[in-house]
Amino acid sequence: MRFKVLLIVALLLVVGVLPGAAQDDEFVFGLVLVGPRTDQGWSQAHYEGAQYVEENVPGARALVFDSLNPSDAPETTLRDVVQNMVDEGARLIITTSDAFEEDTNIVAEAFPDIVFVNVTGSNVLQGAPPNVGNYNAQPEWTQAINGCAAALTTETGNIGYLGPLINTETRRLAASSYLGARYCWENYAGMNPDDLTFTVTWIGFWFNIPGVTLNPTEEANSFFDNGADVVIGAIDTTEALVVAGQRREAGENVFATGYDYINACDQAPEVCIGVPYYNWGQYYSELVEQVRDGAWEQEWIWEEPTWDNIVDSTTASAAVSIGDALSEEDRVLLDEFIAEMTAFGSDPANDERIFLWEGPLTLQDGTVLAEEGEFVPLLDIWYLPQILDGMIGSSN
Repeated sequence: MRFKVLLIVALLLVVGVLPGAAQDDEFVFGLVLVGPRTDQGWSQAHYEGAQYVEENVPGARALVFDSLNPSDAPETTLRDVVQNMVDEGARLIITTSDAFEEDTNIVAEAFPDIVFVNVTGSNVLQGAPPNVGNYNAQPEWTQAINGCAAALTTETGNIGYLGPLINTETRRLAASSYLGARYCWENYAGMNPDDLTFTVTWIGFWFNIPGVTLNPTEEANSFFDNGADVVIGAIDTTEALVVAGQRREAGENVFATGYDYINACDQAPEVCIGVPYYNWGQYYSELVEQVRDGAWEQEWIWEEPTWDNIVDSTTASAAVSIGDALSEEDRVLLDEFIAEMTAFGSDPANDERIFLWEGPLTLQDGTVLAEEGEFVPLLDIWYLPQILDGMIGSSN
């Protein structure tokens, strides 16, 4: 199931974007990154997706701008970046963070003949210009697998979650990890779910900005200092893995996970129990061909995993890699959980449902999110207003 909102846009509004666009031998597209292309996380995954397009779509050429953020490029605007890309022939601009969501709409209005796609945003749902679309995978499933691996691994029953800034996306991903952890702690590890501690710390942005965010290295150490033996890394960079690796060298039996990037575990394989990651290349290739062929239509897409190809996939938009640090015994249990999830997700009866997002579920302040036996509607998950009851941390 591809859950999407599709808006058929009148050709008169998008002359030069939809059918009738010229078929050039070279197709130039722009990729705007919030961090560096070598971050071993979010931005690197997008950069390698652009490389995939260049290798697999004849004539495609990527223009990449790194680190458009208040720390690394304080004087540079998205409008500046897009103008340069358009001047070099770009006909498609991909903005790779919901941090760019609002600016994408503003800049798109100034370039009505260029297609803009914001990744992870919901511009289309909120009324975007006709040349703006959205795409995201559904990492809620792979985050639940990540949480399950953490719950199977912990010996203290104390899991830390190193999160970025707080918004609807980050709340639902943290909640997905918690649901996976709590479910596996009870149903696969055979423990009392009330004995599981799941603490979230938000650093304030997707990666460390000195003087602006909390220091993720210090926060990862704080988790371990306060009894956690597994830290789920959910920021764009790999501090959770680095710290866990350092503490393992000092003799501590601790673990961590990566996030975003397929090879994140390479940072500290001796402690890495897994990484939920993205493959952007396949979708970006489809997108480039749609725009080049004049077949692009405005959509908001939130795409579930490929059920026959969710582990160690090189093509599925959302996938998971199981780390070498996960024990053989726990790998067997995790595989059983993945099989259970896959059976649920591939069952047509569960269309527009996400595994484990079933009541009784309440928000942090006690508001009922779903009664027993009810599934949380997809858009209620997307716009999750708080973290869930049972999680420790701030919702706002």
